[in-house]
Amino acid sequence: MPFIFSALIGLTIISVAAVLLFGLVNMTRDGSVNLSQKLMRWRVGMQFLAILLVLVGFDFSTA
Repeated sequence: MPFIFSALIGLTIISVAAVLLFGLVNMTRDGSVNLSQKLMRWRVGMQFLAILLVLVGFDFSTA
């Protein structure tokens, strides 16, 4: 797998973890419900991007 895909996959995984932790902190501090919903959407989008990058990376590694 090319280095660029490895770096992007790592970056997206870190981003997913950061958004998840920020959402948990917001929830435990009784933060805004709207912010919680926005963070949930961002987390789902980042997870989709991470899975997409993994699939593309596997496709390039088998070529």
